[in-house]
Amino acid sequence: MRMPIRDVVAVTAAVLAPFLVALTLLPLRRSVTSTNLALVLVVVVVAVSALGNRWAGALAAVSAVAWFDFFHTEPYQSFDIRDRADVETALLLLVVGLITSQLAARARVMRSAAGTDAEHLERLHRTIRLMRSGGCAAPELIDRFRRDLVDVLELRECRFTFAVEPAGSPPPRLQTDGSVRVEGWIWDLERQGWPDGEIELPAVAAGKVRGRFLLTPTPGTVPVPVEARLVAVDLAGLAAVALEGSGRLA
Repeated sequence: MRMPIRDVVAVTAAVLAPFLVALTLLPLRRSVTSTNLALVLVVVVVAVSALGNRWAGALAAVSAVAWFDFFHTEPYQSFDIRDRADVETALLLLVVGLITSQLAARARVMRSAAGTDAEHLERLHRTIRLMRSGGCAAPELIDRFRRDLVDVLELRECRFTFAVEPAGSPPPRLQTDGSVRVEGWIWDLERQGWPDGEIELPAVAAGKVRGRFLLTPTPGTVPVPVEARLVAVDLAGLAAVALEGSGRLA
């Protein structure tokens, strides 16, 4: 699977940024304590972690220690450390760098999750307002739900059918709890990824199936978090309500 551009940039920065900063600090080697120089490199590690992921942050921490040792501890231009105080500073730089990289990466994930949750909530509110306004006929709403499901689940394709039962053996089904059931057992999405072929998502209102969305995942993609899958289930339920209100029953 191809690495996202942002992560590629972060890994590159993890390798190069500590080297460049340590090199830039060379003129200050005699006038600034090694501890303060190490703190500057910690800032670099935090910046890389905020840009990329926890692995890029950890790589930046290791890189920062290596170049701190090479440029700012005696003997210079060597990866050997002889002074006890420099050894302690290098170890502290590594530990602090690793911890702050994990915290920065976690903060980035939490910000991203909060933004995604807000986007999903706004999507549901927008759809409900549109249904209440009566500004769209049922077919237009179903098409809107179909496109929303593609976005929320990051699908390659999504289609809708009024058939309440599939012809032949039942396809995998996205359950109301966000799990996927395949022919009688729960499919481990986190470990196995999306099952092959189409996945059905029933549109249910008042205990009756009004139709089914047939989901085609994008090959090679990691399944979206369970929160997004629950939003998809809610969208399918709203679609069923729209169909029930229009009088079109499966």
